[in-house]
Amino acid sequence: MYNYQSDTTQFLNQYLEEHPEVAAGRLENRNLLWDVELSAEEQQDFEAAKVAKQAYTYYAW
Repeated sequence: MYNYQSDTTQFLNQYLEEHPEVAAGRLENRNLLWDVELSAEEQQDFEAAKVAKQAYTYYAW
């Protein structure tokens, strides 16, 4: 099995092991950006704001 880890990956893994508060902070910040749940009203607003895509135009140069 291929288990190579770069020096950078090893450093980051070791740092996160030694500083668990940083690992917890990473999860907390991830939740702020990626794990957002929209209300039904917000979802409707996003759907209403969509702009139709234009057809692809071929340019012959």
